Amino acid sequence: MERGMERGMERERGMGTSRINPVIHDLRLTTTQRVRGAVLGSVLFPLRIALTALLFLLVWPFAWLAVTGLTPQQREKPLSGWRRWLLHPIIRFLSRCAFFSLGFLWIRVKGQRARPQDAPLLAVAPHSSFLDTLMVVTCDLPTVVSRSENLSLPVIGALLRFNQSLLVCRSDPSSRRQCLEQLTHRLRQQGTWPQVLIFPEGTTTNGKGLIKFKTGAFVAGVPVQPVLLHYPNTLDTVRWTWKGISWIQALWYTTSQLYTNVTVEFLPVYTPSQEEKENPNLFADNVQQLMARALGVPATEFVIEGGAPVTKLGGFSLPFQHPATETVSLLTQTHTGVSEVGAILDVLSDICQSEPERRVSAAQLGSLLRLTDTQTAQRVHSLYTQGDERLLELRRVAVSLAAVSDSWSPQRVLHCAFTLYDGGRKGWLTAQELQELLGALLGQAQLHTDVLHKHSCADTPGQLTLSDLLQLLTAHPTYQRLFTTYLRPREDAEPKKAAPLANGKSHLHKRLGLSDRALPCGARSCNKKRD
Repeated sequence: MERGMERGMERERGMGTSRINPVIHDLRLTTTQRVRGAVLGSVLFPLRIALTALLFLLVWPFAWLAVTGLTPQQREKPLSGWRRWLLHPIIRFLSRCAFFSLGFLWIRVKGQRARPQDAPLLAVAPHSSFLDTLMVVTCDLPTVVSRSENLSLPVIGALLRFNQSLLVCRSDPSSRRQCLEQLTHRLRQQGTWPQVLIFPEGTTTNGKGLIKFKTGAFVAGVPVQPVLLHYPNTLDTVRWTWKGISWIQALWYTTSQLYTNVTVEFLPVYTPSQEEKENPNLFADNVQQLMARALGVPATEFVIEGGAPVTKLGGFSLPFQHPATETVSLLTQTHTGVSEVGAILDVLSDICQSEPERRVSAAQLGSLLRLTDTQTAQRVHSLYTQGDERLLELRRVAVSLAAVSDSWSPQRVLHCAFTLYDGGRKGWLTAQELQELLGALLGQAQLHTDVLHKHSCADTPGQLTLSDLLQLLTAHPTYQRLFTTYLRPREDAEPKKAAPLANGKSHLHKRLGLSDRALPCGARSCNKKRD
């Protein structure tokens, strides 16, 4: 228990120093590197891809033969006999040749891989790219978890059957539950099954920080061997992340190099305490913290939600950067006077007060913000819209800017937001209205807020009053940190206290110094006694 508490505190302290976005990879090439890549790539890329494809075609019949003739019951047991001692080495050798042909000429290994009975689970991080699958070869073809859709793919499907992979349909809750049960069962068989290899981050990152580990494989409560995956190259071409180069660019740039260095480092086996066995979240967090220390990078609280990185605060999803932060930056770059920015917000407040549901285009928003540059107006508009959405609710911009302004107390911001989202001026919010208000306040669409709405209605079920909202966001032990550590992080705060929410937050909004009249809800409409 002491170990779990100590590591939890270390994790919190470590978060305070992390101000990087782990899912953006910016590959910058010099002119010389581009020319060199184009020349070598024109020769190496087609040659290496063709050779790799040929090798995987050679693997196909061996993988098919390994499971041919097995009954469904036999496939539920580990492969044995000639299927194991004859075909396993052949498939591993051909797979290694495939990665050799892609430019991974040497794989440097540090440490020693534990036996399946000593560590049934291998946790690999950071997860950088689809090319990380070379770990399967390095670790002697352990079992992996894959999407069930991949089973129908040529070659890949045969390899998954040979590997006896755990298959899951991510959109099907019953499939996810069944996969977790199968995974837990195999991990607890004391080495009967091959080791299971996972990438606990669940998505690819730039390696500058570890995002929060998924807890699925840690539910079994068995010893795990952490494995670090390094690509010590001058050009970091392998990484394929949420934002950055595409997968085909990553493949092109990687195969255009004469060779790509890779180092696999096996850390000592981590045996969970009784507390960690009973708490998979603690187990996963402590392993993440241990691996982050070994890598020399922060262990962040980021998770991927809707394809974007967010930090969780209770039931809230907080984006890496609040859209109002960039909006304020663009406004202060355009308008030299603070009073002018305040006047703009005063206009927004009057419009929102009289027309709470008014929608504006990028051009109209630019006119209201007094932006003469069309591209800047479109950029600000895009911060609050998704996909092809052309019209934006102006109140979203107003509440968003108010949320990050230090000139207004949280109570007044919430009072004004409540007024704008209280449809019909009925004096309370529905679950849908609360969801929209929180989306504007936090700069990120909020999911699953129905339960929060239900439990926050103190007086009348289904009717969230202003008093309920203030109680929730200013007095709740968890959510009261929303303003102090995320929307308005203090520059002089101790890292430990600001840790979970300090990643990448800008203080540009402090440059506004807005007056009371400038709040985008109008000072005339707010109850000043609530300051």
